[in-house]
Order: sequence, then C-alpha cells, then structure tokens
Amino acid sequence: MRKRASLTADRITLKGLRARGRHGVLPAERELGQEFVVDATLFLDTAPAAAGDDLTLTVHYGELAEALVKVVEGEPVELVETLAQRLADVCLASGPVERAEVSVHKPAAPIPLPFDDVVVTIERSRP
Repeated sequence: MRKRASLTADRITLKGLRARGRHGVLPAERELGQEFVVDATLFLDTAPAAAGDDLTLTVHYGELAEALVKVVEGEPVELVETLAQRLADVCLASGPVERAEVSVHKPAAPIPLPFDDVVVTIERSRP
C-alpha cells in the first residue's frame, strides 16, 4: 500500500537539540548517561498561521524543544529506535503536524572503533 502524500510541503525543522540521557543496552550507559542530539522536522500547513500571524495555528518550537528534552532526559530505554518513536509521538501531538521525521544522534555510542556518529532516523504520520 502506498502512503498518502502530504498536502503540503511546509515544514519546521529543529536541529541539534542536545540533552543528556541514560539510554542504551550496556549498564555503563544507564549509569553514566551520555549526550543525545535530536533533529526533528515537522510537516504541516503553515498557511493559516501565516495568514493570521497566529502562533496558535502552528507549532511553538520552543515548547516542542522542551517536550523533546524531557523525553530524552526521562525514562531510559535500551534502543535508540524506541527513543526516536517516543520523540516522534511528541512531534505528532503538536498542533497541526501531519508528519514528522526524527533523527536521534548518539555520538558517544560504545563502539570500539573510530566513528563520527550513530543516527537513527524515523518518519511517522498521523493515522
């Protein structure tokens, strides 16, 4: 089955949001914690907000950032995929958001080789 295309190409992107969390499979990750970086792109129709210059008709990205940080700093999970899903759920609950793409970066992942970053990216839509 093919996904329904969004009616709008408008988007709001929040990049590089940093927060400390205790997510991971290893006990040391749970004990010490580490920095996670979140990028979130929200797809929505911004025309009504722009037409009325009305914040209530769009996404308040400051409040969204605070809500996303609470998730990262909150209850630990083992998988970055689970964390990404929780963050996407927060994004989709934000006003008129039709679809969200969330990337979770784990730059200090416990990999014993040189690397730049580990990133899990998911895309979710409202049902």
